Amino acid sequence: MVSTILLVDDSATILMSMESILGKAGFKIEKASSGEEALNRLDQGLAPNLFITDVHMPGMNGIDLVRKLRARAGFQFTPILVVTTEGQQAKRDEARAARATGWLVKPVQPDDMLRVVRQILPNG
Repeated sequence: MVSTILLVDDSATILMSMESILGKAGFKIEKASSGEEALNRLDQGLAPNLFITDVHMPGMNGIDLVRKLRARAGFQFTPILVVTTEGQQAKRDEARAARATGWLVKPVQPDDMLRVVRQILPNG
């Protein structure tokens, strides 16, 4: 079974880059350019096996998105990776408190991203 990953980032360049890396590795990729769009996609029936979200986005930030995902039925245990330029421990702690699964600092090397995704997806 192919795992579906929902990428959430307001940067079209980052979305294309991550889609290329993960798509070539055999994952099915869905994209959203904001936290609000990601939640709308779920309302329309999308049920990804993994979320990868940026922290800094207009409107809802990535940590707020993590909180909203964890509050939804069916997504309490879905892995959520936070990918950001933010390296501060306080932000990591905030993401962990929101129950994010992991944290990667941009720029993420393709091999590192694939290694982490494969670790947290059961059939990755």
